Amino acid sequence: MKDIIFDDFQVIVNESLIRHRSILDIITKLEESQSKINRAIAKSVTNCGCIKISAEKQKIAYKDIESGNITKSINSHIEGNLCENCKEIIEKEIGHNLFYITSLCSILNLNLYDIFLKEYDKINILDKYALR
Repeated sequence: MKDIIFDDFQVIVNESLIRHRSILDIITKLEESQSKINRAIAKSVTNCGCIKISAEKQKIAYKDIESGNITKSINSHIEGNLCENCKEIIEKEIGHNLFYITSLCSILNLNLYDIFLKEYDKINILDKYALR
């Protein structure tokens, strides 16, 4: 079922690519959509104030790495929660980004679901050692 949703999404995106069919249009729109995500997050901090970024050097205890609790000891540097308005804006921008990533897959004859599965398998196999 999930592969059908991915494949159907990719087909719909491919069919709706009229103005931005060129690889150059797609990669520049993808970059632009990423910038809009970053801007929306920054505006959540600076204009709305629903979240705060409080960044400092990560303090990782080796005992947490060994015990598998590394994700609990690493800080996201985000304080607070997105308000409904900011959440809606960021979701919209991430949706646009997904559209252009899917467009890129289509124009390069790549299957989005296959890429997703490969990444999913890599994360499952490497578990906590798939550090990024």
